[in-house]
Amino acid sequence: MEKDGGERSSFVVGLIENRAKEVGVAAFDLRLASLHLSQFIETSSSYQNTKTLLHFYDPLVIIVTPNKLAPDGMVGVSDLVDRFYATVKKVVMARGCFDDTKGAVLIKNLAAKEPSALGLDSYYKQYYLCLAAAAATIKWIEAEKGLIITNRSLSVTFNGSFDHMNIDATSVQNLEIIEPLYSSLWGTSNKKQSLFHMLKTTKTIGGTRLLRANILQPLKDIETINARLDCLDELMSNEQLFFGLSQVLRKFPKETDRVLCHFCFKPKKITNEVLGVDYARKSQILISSIILLKTALDALPLLSKVLKDAKSFLLANIYKSVCENEKYASIKKRIGEVIDEDVLHARVPFVARTQQCFAVKAGIDGLLDLARRSFCDTSEAIHNLANKYREDFKLPNLKLPFNNRQGFYYSIPQKDVQGKLPSKFIQVLKHGNNIHCSTLELASLNVRNKSAAAECYIRTEVCLEALLDAIREDVSLLTLLAEVLCLLDMIVNSFAHTISTKPVDRYTRPEFTDNGPMAIDAGRHPILESIHNDFIPNNLFLSEASNMVIIMGPNMSGKSTYLQQVCLIVILAQIGCYVPAHFSTLRVVDRIFTRMGAVDNLESNSSTFMTEMKETAFVTQNVSERSLIVMDELGRATSSSDGFAIAWSCCEYLLPQKAYTIFATHMENLSELATIYPNVKILHFQHQLKDGPRRVPHYGILLAEVAGLPSSVIETARSITYRITEKEVKRMEINYMQYHPVQMAYRVAQRLICLKYSSQDEDSIRQALQDLKEQERSNKERRLK
Repeated sequence: MEKDGGERSSFVVGLIENRAKEVGVAAFDLRLASLHLSQFIETSSSYQNTKTLLHFYDPLVIIVTPNKLAPDGMVGVSDLVDRFYATVKKVVMARGCFDDTKGAVLIKNLAAKEPSALGLDSYYKQYYLCLAAAAATIKWIEAEKGLIITNRSLSVTFNGSFDHMNIDATSVQNLEIIEPLYSSLWGTSNKKQSLFHMLKTTKTIGGTRLLRANILQPLKDIETINARLDCLDELMSNEQLFFGLSQVLRKFPKETDRVLCHFCFKPKKITNEVLGVDYARKSQILISSIILLKTALDALPLLSKVLKDAKSFLLANIYKSVCENEKYASIKKRIGEVIDEDVLHARVPFVARTQQCFAVKAGIDGLLDLARRSFCDTSEAIHNLANKYREDFKLPNLKLPFNNRQGFYYSIPQKDVQGKLPSKFIQVLKHGNNIHCSTLELASLNVRNKSAAAECYIRTEVCLEALLDAIREDVSLLTLLAEVLCLLDMIVNSFAHTISTKPVDRYTRPEFTDNGPMAIDAGRHPILESIHNDFIPNNLFLSEASNMVIIMGPNMSGKSTYLQQVCLIVILAQIGCYVPAHFSTLRVVDRIFTRMGAVDNLESNSSTFMTEMKETAFVTQNVSERSLIVMDELGRATSSSDGFAIAWSCCEYLLPQKAYTIFATHMENLSELATIYPNVKILHFQHQLKDGPRRVPHYGILLAEVAGLPSSVIETARSITYRITEKEVKRMEINYMQYHPVQMAYRVAQRLICLKYSSQDEDSIRQALQDLKEQERSNKERRLK
């Protein structure tokens, strides 16, 4: 239905809220005829959860109620749209349009799945807001687009966004997932890419959109992740399958995912008075969709041949559910009864127009045959006119291009034009080394040719009515085919292609445990390693018994890059892709939180420190046991005592949450946490991670000396620092003696947890337990002495 062929999403989003801080979201994808419903409690006064969803959908239109029902202290979704989405079309609909009862009835009738399979009965009682948003969204789409949605055609998902990892909009920016930071400053020649641009080697628009959706909301289901990884294993080990799939996917039209929506919508009945160019355009799009569907179904046997011997569950399941499904052959046969066998989807404009005009077999409709004759006559006259001008005006290189907007026009090389063009030529424009122009005769023939084509489209649609009704009965099959092709495009042309272009074993398969440690051996930054050949790999280990790592290190040592690297590796793993590491084992992360960067936010009238505190508040209010938190330099934008106090207290708050936390800081005093809390590990960073606190003594004073501060100032600073450090060392020694037994017990617990999730054989684990027992016995004897 949508004519937009770009990568931008085609979502219409309905938003509504109540005074209990609940927000209902209905996101309708015009391109794929799918509806995504979400309802959640907004825990952030700045609407971070809502903004995250809107960032994900990137809507064309946002529908809201006229009055804001926001709780005290919150701006309301209507004001939110005005403030942050000013470039998006905002539609205000009466509150009566947001009717949850009507929404439930609509979804019951329109959803491709049965209401019982959707869980509609229980969902209706609890999630009435998103059903109300759905009612308003569907009402607006049908009224605005002049169509009716076909029953049993919509793909509906409830609460879909929470089945995936949640990455808030600030973290998407900090981690450079979609766009590199400061890309406007770097310019278009900037070599640094985002994760999305690094992986964007997909061949179809649908595959590109699926890739974007996956990296913004990675999977949480281990079974689905492993199915994708098994598929990648097979592609990497079976070169014939990999290249075979790459070749076959090129046979399918790039716009295949757009086909199904034209069969999910029926145009409303209209009178003869309003029939015209617009109606002809709609008929043309429908005919184009039939031809595109025919081309895709013609390519299906080739896909079947390649996948026949595939072993992985995902590919075998595609073969069984799509390639062996006889209904596709039945649809193809039905199309073959009406559509000419030689007609294929074409991207060249005039070829496409000709294919559309001659789509239906000759002899089925007399009026269509007459319109075709007129189309052929005018097309021939246009070409004869071009030949006449070539001879009359001595222009042998005159060409006759075509585009859908203006029809045929002339293109003449400037070198062939001596002086001025004859007065017969009008609408003269310079275009590079050519001159584009037309004539009155050509303009007249263009009008007649376009009119004949429009008549062909309208008569063709009349001939196709029965075929369209038959296809609409099996619209769920077309949805399945489109989804499968997008998924294969992403896995084969993005994931497998990216891995295959790297040296052998540079990318490896990640392992997943239910609640085990997060261990990365020799991990690398997926984007920066392609820019810097001498990129230094680094490790990570987090577990239940050691869930916080505090990284010390000077400026420019690579701490921020390391934090980014860990998050990107986790995202790659949870979209089902190999990761840039020698080895990795992960537990599934449900949310990624980041607190990075230091910059004033002038739009919200927030200083650097206020921005830090808002971001930190969002983390503490929404953290869960399976979250991954990375924080860079918390508290540095205020006084040293306040900053240290806030950083310390935030660490203490996060320690019992069981979330995995990586904390980068300049504050050496924070290393004292490790002497009190056994689940804190201190590392220092100078391009490579090492155990223990930072070993560069008083790095700030060294830099001040290099900068040229007077020697007396430097000596005084050293004296003050020495006295402060002396007190800290004594305090840490006392803590060490007091908490040492607890630390030792935690280390044993950590080793036991690692063995619990180990993939080693039984004898090796038994030996490791025996060694641990002997080590603890000797440690105990040493303490007693």
